[in-house]
Amino acid sequence: MGTEVVTDELAARHREAFTQRYGSAAGGSGAVRCFYAPGRVNLMGAHLDYNGGPVLPMAIDRGTFVALRARTDRTIRLATTSSDETCELDLDHPPAASSDRWSDYPVGVVVGLLERAEGRPGLDVLFGGNLPVGAGLSSSASICVATAWALDAVWELGLQPMQIVDVALRAEREFVGVQCGIMDPYAVGLARPGHLLWLDCRDTSWSHLPLEPGTSVAVADTGVRRELARGEFNLRVAQCGEAFEQLRVHAPEATCLREVPLDVLEAEGHALDPVARARARHVLEEVQRTFEARAALLAGDVASFGRRMLDAHDSLRDLFEVSVPELDRLVDTARETPGVHGARLTGAGFGGCTVNVLESAAESEFEQRLVRDFEAAFGRRPRVEFFEGDPGPRETP
Repeated sequence: MGTEVVTDELAARHREAFTQRYGSAAGGSGAVRCFYAPGRVNLMGAHLDYNGGPVLPMAIDRGTFVALRARTDRTIRLATTSSDETCELDLDHPPAASSDRWSDYPVGVVVGLLERAEGRPGLDVLFGGNLPVGAGLSSSASICVATAWALDAVWELGLQPMQIVDVALRAEREFVGVQCGIMDPYAVGLARPGHLLWLDCRDTSWSHLPLEPGTSVAVADTGVRRELARGEFNLRVAQCGEAFEQLRVHAPEATCLREVPLDVLEAEGHALDPVARARARHVLEEVQRTFEARAALLAGDVASFGRRMLDAHDSLRDLFEVSVPELDRLVDTARETPGVHGARLTGAGFGGCTVNVLESAAESEFEQRLVRDFEAAFGRRPRVEFFEGDPGPRETP
């Protein structure tokens, strides 16, 4: 589907792809319905959600389509427009464990809804869309939320939006096995156009913060896919947990790493493994940066907001060690481009994308510089896209 923004035409093309894949009626019952959920880009609060910290993501106008049609039996067939592979499961004998395939994400959602889906029919399902997989734009949460939203509607389960978010989160954590925080499904499920989501992952309180008019959000894709991301991500979660367990002795009131005072780390951090100490320093300083970024946004000071983004990238590179040369090159070029307020890697890191906040008038020069400098360094062109906010999950016409 290319990189077009989400439109009714894209949804119609996905329905056509469904018919080409499954036929017009064979094995199915009833009409084809199509659903959509956006991806997200996180501007501030890097690796904070699983440490109880605040985050500032924005849903983007690219995402995942899910077309489906009821069957006359209890079989679910899952397919994607990006391959010929089809996954089948029996609702009466669901898989007990993941299979390390793309389909684990929607299968995890199905498994999580089985208690509510007694007697419901099987389905033919086709996934597609225009959100790059493995780029750090939360394709996994987009798939999971879209699946949960679609199953809720087709099976008439009566779920509330926060229940859908919870089902999507449990699919990733409990079935797929990624020890992610709460940010991604919240950002996808609670989207509002033109706004960032302020989410405090300690108590799940949230609000929407407007983005200043005349401000653009751009994502530059390195093309480096994050093959190591899952294992390295879980390692970072473990390292932060190790730091918290050792520091909480000196901060007994803390319930998560975010709540450990920075001066406790300064005084007692020498006893930590150097790697765990560096991870903890990133987390505690990033919490402070993210609150400062929120204040800047509320004051309409996008330049100050952007400086926190640049500081965040430096910390992700040096303390959290999740950057790669391609990401650093994109950020360094953005840092030197007039009209660009801030840039940093987004997502888990180890490849994927950078997110950039800039003046809308600077879009053309920004894209030209990024492409020229990156191509000179690595011999290939990065993909640069400008995003609008998205209204969130919905059934498409």
